[in-house]
Amino acid sequence: MTNTEKLTEADLAQFTGTETWYRHAINRNVLYTEGVQFLAERGGAYWLLDAIAIIQPHNKRVAAEEFQVWKLVVRPDRRATLTCDDGNGNIVFTKEIEYTDFPLDEISLWFCNNVIYLPSEH
Repeated sequence: MTNTEKLTEADLAQFTGTETWYRHAINRNVLYTEGVQFLAERGGAYWLLDAIAIIQPHNKRVAAEEFQVWKLVVRPDRRATLTCDDGNGNIVFTKEIEYTDFPLDEISLWFCNNVIYLPSEH
């Protein structure tokens, strides 16, 4: 369990672009933006970035999608579902998470051209 600070959707809405790119530690082909770095740090969600980055070369259905929408939905019992869709609502990957202390009820991240970013950063 991590010590997550208070994180709000308004905190994330302030990110509308990025000047700094971060390279994922395990899948070095994946970059992410300042907003995603803020989300991971403030929300204790580096595990979420890992889930998105690590699967890319290992799941053919995910890798086949040039544009991906990753959505984490946290239920009141702190269980969660992580899905990846093609941007048109066609789910290509689902993972159940037994427990998370992620502070928001849900979050969407976009993945395109090997970059993870917040929708507001597009």
